[in-house]
This record gives sequence, structure tokens and C-alpha cells, in this order.
Amino acid sequence: MQTETQHFVFALVEEFTHLAFSCAVEPLRIANLVAEKPLYSWAFASENGARAMSSMGAVTLVDHSFAALPACDRLFVLSGINMQKRDHKGLIAALRRLDRTSRTRIGALCSGAYVLAKAGFLEDRRAAIHWEYHDTMFEEFPEVNTLRSVFVDDEKYVTASGGTATADLMLHVIEQDHGADLSLAVADQMVYNAVREAGSDQKLSLQSRNGIRNPHLARAIEIMRDNLAEPVSPIMIADDLGISTRQVERVFGKYLNTSPKKYYMELRLERARHLLVQTELSVIEIAIACGFSSPGHFSRVYRTHYGVSPVTQRGKLG
Repeated sequence: MQTETQHFVFALVEEFTHLAFSCAVEPLRIANLVAEKPLYSWAFASENGARAMSSMGAVTLVDHSFAALPACDRLFVLSGINMQKRDHKGLIAALRRLDRTSRTRIGALCSGAYVLAKAGFLEDRRAAIHWEYHDTMFEEFPEVNTLRSVFVDDEKYVTASGGTATADLMLHVIEQDHGADLSLAVADQMVYNAVREAGSDQKLSLQSRNGIRNPHLARAIEIMRDNLAEPVSPIMIADDLGISTRQVERVFGKYLNTSPKKYYMELRLERARHLLVQTELSVIEIAIACGFSSPGHFSRVYRTHYGVSPVTQRGKLG
């Protein structure tokens, strides 16, 4: 049990996600309220040392600049959209200094794991990041074991996938520091009755979303997701499942009202769109990463599906 006030610093990258911000700070405030003593204190930092703006346009006044991050018990990098387009050199230098010279435990929330990966902290480690950035992490940082979990707290660098997963992590931290009773009391104050463990998936499973309990369908989609760069044939999928290709067709038609081929293509195009929006990879590199034999074929299929070419898509969102 912790007996001294634990001081947290949140490094707010411009366009940080306000939901994750609230889910990070409010459990600490409520823990103090319930315990009737200052178990936690916190401060905020930004690049300019004056303020930071969230993706919703709300401005938060801060206490420190990235260049002068103080030693603390825990420091979390919190970012949101467009974090891969920003220059993180100053923040990374400060994080490396803290990591080298203090006992500060460094972590990241929402898309913040991207910054830790750029700093080299996550090499050969497990990490959580918001599901929209999984494709980016897989492509840019293949040495990071990116999980679909809500948070990872059993590595040196703590990571949470953002949104309400941040609250799950903070409740977990409170339980570690001060016991399950306080953590549950904080959750009750938040009217949060669905607290998740670290290994829980960020997104509802296919079965949960659609009421599906067909193991063949779940396994077929798992095979597809694991082989987006080098698509496998329906025959190979059927062989893995131990059923015929016709049965595979029937399963997809019954539960998803589509064919395996169409569903597989939609998965590949979805990944391609994520890479176009979130990375600086060329169209050729994205085509290869998503299993297309040529940029021309990729562009034609992408235009048919989304109504714009890959180049136009990137221009509209850049």
C-alpha cells in the first residue's frame, strides 16, 4: 500500500483526446474525495508550457513544458488524432532524460504509445494503443508487440488504449496502490459498473456484436486478419477449419450476409484506409502491405469501394 501522495504528470500532445483525459484525472480526484485525504496529485505539461488544446477544441492550462518535465511518480503521454504528423523530438528527449535520471514510471494513453514507440521504449515489449492505430503500429514498429487489450500494466512502460480504457487502467492503479475496496468505491462514484481487466479486448468481439456463436466464422475472420499482406485462398481457410469451401460460403452468408471474398477485401481496404490516413507510406507500399499485386489494381478497387482514389483520399484528409 502507498502511504505518500503519488504525483502524476500528464504530457498533453496537441489534439489530445478529451475523453481519455477526463477518464485519467477524474478517478484520481474521486479517490482523494472518497479517502478524504490527498492520495494523488497531478499536473499537466504541453509543448509550449502554457496550454494544450484537445481534439474537441477545449483548452487546458498546463504547469510545465515538455522541455522541463519534472520527476514524478508517474508520467503519461496523452495524444489523440494526427499524433503521427507532429514533431515529437522535444518530448522524446525529455522522456529519455526522465527515464535515464529518475524513477518516474512512464506510460501512454490513447495514441500515446506511438510516441513511446518512436522513442524506442517499446521495442520487444507488449503495448496497447487505440484500435484505429493498430495498422500504423504494425507497419512502422513491427518490433512492438501491439495488443488489442484495453491496457498493459505488466511491462516497464504502461499503456492504455484510450477512451474508457483509461478509466480501467486508473482503477487498476488505485487498486494496486490502495486496495480493491477503494477502487470499487471510486468505480461506484463514477457509476462505472463494467470495469475491465487488462486483457479484455478493446472492441466487442464479432460474436458479441452480432450475437454469433459460430466458431468457424470467428476462426475464418481471425485467419483473414492475420493474413492481410499475403491473402490466403478460400481453400486454405476451409482446410484450416476442417470444412468445405461451400460450408465457409454458407457461414458467411448466414451470419454476415456477404461472401468470404467480399469480406476479406473489405478488411484489406479498411487497413489501407487507416494507413493512408495515419502514415506517410507511399501508395505502392500500402498496396503491398494490404496484399494487392499492383498499385493500379489497388487504386481501382479502392476507388470502387470508397468513391475516391487513394491519392485523393490522402489529400482530403491531409
